[in-house]
Amino acid sequence: MSLPESMSRVVIVGSKPRLEETVDALYEMGIVHLIDYTNDSDEGFAIGAPLPYSPKASERLLKIRAVEKDLGIKARKAKTPSMVLSDVKAEISSGNVEAVEKDVLQAIDKRNSIAQKITELDAIKSELKILEKLPLKLEDYSGYSSISVFVGTVKEDCSAALAAVPNTEVFVSAAVKNERPSIAVFVKNEDKAKVSAILSENNYIEAPVPAGEGAPADVLAKIEAEILENQNALEEAKAAIVGVSEKYKKQIVAYDEELTDEVRKGETPLRIATTEFSFVVDAWVPTAKVEMLEKGVKDLLGDGVYVEFQETRGRNLHESEHVAEKEGKRFEVPPSKWNNGPVAKRYQYATSLISVPKYQEIDPSIAMAIFFPLFFGFMIGDLAYAIPFICLGAYGLKHAKSKEFQAIGTVLFYGGIWAALFGFFFFGEMLGMHFVGHATETTMTWEALLGVHLPDWFAGIMVNGHGVSKLGADTITMLLKLTVYVGIVHLLVSYAIGFMNIKMQHGMKHAMQEKGGWFIMVIGVSALCFGLSGLMGIQTLNDTVALVGLIIGVVALVIGVVLAWPAEGIQAILEIPGIVGNILSYTRLAAIGMSKAGMALAFNYIALVMLGGFGPFGDGFSIGGFIAGALVFVIGHLMIWVLGILSAGLHALRLQYVESMNKFFVGGGVEYAPLKTSFKHIINKPENIETEA
Repeated sequence: MSLPESMSRVVIVGSKPRLEETVDALYEMGIVHLIDYTNDSDEGFAIGAPLPYSPKASERLLKIRAVEKDLGIKARKAKTPSMVLSDVKAEISSGNVEAVEKDVLQAIDKRNSIAQKITELDAIKSELKILEKLPLKLEDYSGYSSISVFVGTVKEDCSAALAAVPNTEVFVSAAVKNERPSIAVFVKNEDKAKVSAILSENNYIEAPVPAGEGAPADVLAKIEAEILENQNALEEAKAAIVGVSEKYKKQIVAYDEELTDEVRKGETPLRIATTEFSFVVDAWVPTAKVEMLEKGVKDLLGDGVYVEFQETRGRNLHESEHVAEKEGKRFEVPPSKWNNGPVAKRYQYATSLISVPKYQEIDPSIAMAIFFPLFFGFMIGDLAYAIPFICLGAYGLKHAKSKEFQAIGTVLFYGGIWAALFGFFFFGEMLGMHFVGHATETTMTWEALLGVHLPDWFAGIMVNGHGVSKLGADTITMLLKLTVYVGIVHLLVSYAIGFMNIKMQHGMKHAMQEKGGWFIMVIGVSALCFGLSGLMGIQTLNDTVALVGLIIGVVALVIGVVLAWPAEGIQAILEIPGIVGNILSYTRLAAIGMSKAGMALAFNYIALVMLGGFGPFGDGFSIGGFIAGALVFVIGHLMIWVLGILSAGLHALRLQYVESMNKFFVGGGVEYAPLKTSFKHIINKPENIETEA
């Protein structure tokens, strides 16, 4: 089990004029985790002001981000040739950001202007389509002083009702199914209200009359031609934007990275304590790199900036808090820097979904790296299902970029390896069929299906010479017992880790009270249940052995309760049945494996025996039966494979989070986040630049 890396607290002091170059040096070294200074924490100190270049860098970064949004560029995911850092800085300083913004905005404005013109023309086109149905010219609808004009559409022809109004002229388009009639009404001003009332009753929708002269059909033809012309211009404008994007994409991505870095650096003094003439950087550094920091500050900054070692933080919380209180200092929590090997670090993301380990807390990632794939593989337990898991997992680990897909790849790869091991050596099966053995009325084996006899040495490398049957009446009990024993071990490991955590943080006394008692109670419950099952005939045990187990269980429970009572009180007794529940939760490992095996058995019987006619109990081969059986076989096993990912993955994760980690893991740590520059599209040395194809 590993703890986060040891951390040491340092103070970096210098004259205020040297703050900017100190910040640059700290980012270059990339090992310093700042302790944020809060105003009025110490008399005479205040938080610093942003560096002089920060406002301009922020302004330019906003411009670049706006340009990226307009061009649809995703800086972090973009694949562009690298640029040299010195060239990027020179271009930004010479005003290239503004020049790029100008060219992009011109292209965007042109596109938007044309798109707006098309929108306006489409609106006029819609209006003309209504007027086109009426026998009037555009100029006929206006120029009256004593006459009101209504133009639009109605739900249905209401010309008869309108004609009853004196001195009214009505024009209505011919009736067309599923289309509202167009209507134009000319009426004296004094009768305007009557016409309006009739039209309202018929769901009248007014249509504006475009300016101009001539027949609407002729004007419509001109409008359509103009729309087509503008659509062609719009395509050219879009192509121009694509050209601008390709022209500047490399620069835009590089500018984004450099300006982001400048803004981050420029705002760093807001986390630092300063006086009128000096600054004080309070920080954490991995203990192994304290000398590297001292040497780096001396090499990069020379005299005038000093590093003072304060402390190497221990793992005992009481001692650390007591020292801080004694010295009148605010207690600072060290950051947690993950400290795992190449396999365990792949499970850090799963741990971080709960929380980051505290500095004084064992990282659960290693325990998860051991038990999670083991549980997953046991529940799958099939060689054929394991192979695609391993292949997909390996592909995901190599090519996946996001943490989420990396985590899924980890589960599939390592879980697939365990599934292959269990599937071949323990269960001895592939696609729900054992490799060796004879077919029965309901089960098929690979030997029977292929009509071969596998060599004795092949059978000899599997348990029982043929593997363990997940659905055999004599093995179901064994599998359930096995998972119970695995659960006991897993819980004991969890409480043991919890014991080590508390012992390290608060001492042996607290560790015994908070975790030691529970560790002994798990042993007691296990021994008690073992003895009772023997005395009650649930399993075959010598009476003496069962009685010894019963006595050991009772004694262990009493000792565990006595130890846990000071910390837990009555809860130490009330939670004893919960221990049984925790242990029995692990029987899901066998249950899920058996459910998968049951589904595979059913699909194999339908596909191979009933439809395919294979084996001594089949009805004989037929083309139709073979095709139907192949479809059932493929679809059925594909469904089991997918369900295996979900059920085995979720339940293996549940056993880690719920049954194990909550026995020892508190979390709430601060993740180590050093000041550092992280470039993806910028390099320092010209000779390392990627060449464009």
